[in-house]
This record gives sequence, structure tokens and C-alpha cells, in this order.
Amino acid sequence: MRTTGTVLTTAAAIGLAATPAIAKKAASLQDLNGARAAGAESELQSRGWKYVDGHKGGYGAAYSNWWHHDSRNCVQVEVMDGHVMTINDVTAQDCGHSEHGSGAGTAVAAVAGAALLAALVSHKSHHHDDNKHDDDAEAEALYERGYTDGLHNVAYHNSGRSDAYSSGYSAGVDQRTANTGHHHGSGGYRAKAEFKDLTGARAAGADSTLTSRGFANVDGFKSGSTAYTIWSRPQSNQCLQMTVADGHVYDISDIGHHPKC
Repeated sequence: MRTTGTVLTTAAAIGLAATPAIAKKAASLQDLNGARAAGAESELQSRGWKYVDGHKGGYGAAYSNWWHHDSRNCVQVEVMDGHVMTINDVTAQDCGHSEHGSGAGTAVAAVAGAALLAALVSHKSHHHDDNKHDDDAEAEALYERGYTDGLHNVAYHNSGRSDAYSSGYSAGVDQRTANTGHHHGSGGYRAKAEFKDLTGARAAGADSTLTSRGFANVDGFKSGSTAYTIWSRPQSNQCLQMTVADGHVYDISDIGHHPKC
């Protein structure tokens, strides 16, 4: 029985070694916790890690998987508010590789040279509204080019009048708007007054709120059933246009300049 027990123990140890084990590589990366995402990305690359893929989670968190070819290890990096929160060990399959041999890993395209968060928001599987790729490789490439152009706010350049490029550009613009939704639309050192929270509010309530926040209604006009009003707040150099339809704020934006502001 003692011999059998020894054999079983040895077999169990061998079995554990043969299962999808996770090498504890994340422990060697704990110095990156709290680092800015862009700096952490550069440091990971300098240590031999390659970006594989990523996705967004709840509460503004973003997760990316990184593969180390020499050690055949995969780690997941959690980023929130532009900083690394955690780095955890995950299985090789999470990076598209098998535990033994190259397997699917040879087909995984590593993204290098792109900022960590930019890589997350631009990952192909999340570009499309239906979360699917285009079967046509050329159309997929045009979509990706359009998405990149829209995301980075460069000029729309669709020389071939491609629907794929157009769709990609629209998706990129939507993502850029979502990424910068916190911004008031103007720069400088002066404190800005909030206003985007009024989208969808009742018009009368929005007027009162803007006034309480230091804005003054300086101009306005109507077009059919839609009303447009201009609101100025000189101390913060804000000039808003509020669009009201059916008694509710349809849109409110900082337009930067107006003769009455």
C-alpha cells in the first residue's frame, strides 16, 4: 500500500504538471501596478510580452491579454482610468495558444506599437455593431482603415466610395465620441460648467439649470417645431447651442464661438 501510495502521489504530481498549469509570471510584473497604461505597454514589450487581444469590462475597466513567446505564458492586464490596476496569470488558451506546442498561437496576430487602451478600443472583434467580421478580406481592411480614421479624427478619405470604409468611419467616430464624452469641447485653465447631463431633460428645467450654473440665454431661433437657443458663460469661455424638440433637450453642445457669446 505504501508503494501504491507513492506511485499514486507521483502520478498525481505528473498529472498536475501535465494539466493546463499557469506559471506564476504575473508576480514578476507587479511593479507595473499603478503605472500609466502607455508606459506599462512599453515596459511589457521591452520584457518580451506581445499584445494579443482585449475587451472592455464594467465600470470603465479594460482588460488585455499578453503573451510571452519564450516562456509560453499569458497574463491579463486590467486598466482603469488610464492606469494599471492588476496583472494576473491566465491560461495559454486565453492568448490563443495551446499548452503544448504552437497550436493556434501561430495564427494570433500580436499588436505592437499601439497604446494599450487604443488597442483595446480598436480590437477588430468589437468594431462592428454585430460583433462580427466581414468575410471579404478587402472589405474588412477598408472597414478597419475607416474605423481608425474616424477614431483619430482625421479627414474622411474614401476614394473608392466603399460602404465598408464608410461604416468603419462612422463606428470610429462613435467610439471617439464615447471615449471623450467627459470633455466639454474647449480647453484652457478655466473651470468649466457641466451641461451634457441636460440632454433629454425637459426644456424648462434645462433653462433654469443653465441659468443657475452661470449661463445666460443670448440668442435663439426656431425652425418648424424645433427651437435653438444660444447660452453664454464668459467666465469659462463657454458658448452652448441647445436644441429643443417636443419640449425636451434633443442636443446641447459647446459650439465655441457665436456673435452673441
